Amino acid sequence: MSILRNIWHNLDWTILYSVIPALLCITIHEVSHGLMALRLGDDTAKLQGRLTLNPLKHIDPFGLVMMILFRFGWAKPVPVNMYRFRNPKKGMAITALAGPASNLVLSALALFLYGLLYLPLLGTAALEPVSQLLQITAYLSLNLAMFNLIPIPPLDGSKVLFALIPDRSYMKLMRYERYGMLLLLLIVSTDLVGRPLNQITSALYSAFFHIAQWGLDLASIFA
Repeated sequence: MSILRNIWHNLDWTILYSVIPALLCITIHEVSHGLMALRLGDDTAKLQGRLTLNPLKHIDPFGLVMMILFRFGWAKPVPVNMYRFRNPKKGMAITALAGPASNLVLSALALFLYGLLYLPLLGTAALEPVSQLLQITAYLSLNLAMFNLIPIPPLDGSKVLFALIPDRSYMKLMRYERYGMLLLLLIVSTDLVGRPLNQITSALYSAFFHIAQWGLDLASIFA
């Protein structure tokens, strides 16, 4: 029992404050891709067991580490067969947008809960950990959304951009999608993306933070 107490007291909560939100953000992101694909006629993700909230099914270890350390990263992509869509290019673009859109909703929800729970938890030991988890979730979710909108394969933004080009060019670019990650890692390593991405996310976070006030106002009514 004493060993468990020592582990508990020596646990690095700052890491958990990042790991838990990161897992939630990437899970919601990938499940949203799969659900949208299913709605549009492609059940590939469902058949491969990816329509689950189990984060272990969606983790890309390197992408998770990037999220924890640098506040942006990626998950293991949900498999999508675009040829099962009635309009493959349009369906792929909509499916791609579902991920970032879900992260915007998650961020708004986390900030609303932050405001809603602030007064009930005020003066309790739970206030600080709950507040930090919700705020970090909101920020990471926004950053994940913005990062994935970068139009470099295999990120979601590239699938939206590719949908606007002719079919022949689209198919050629899709063949080189696997090499996009190398370009992306090169850009990330030079901080060409990190700094402006964090600036954009910070500005969005400030704008979204007004949602926390809505939660606080609602909690004040019942206080």
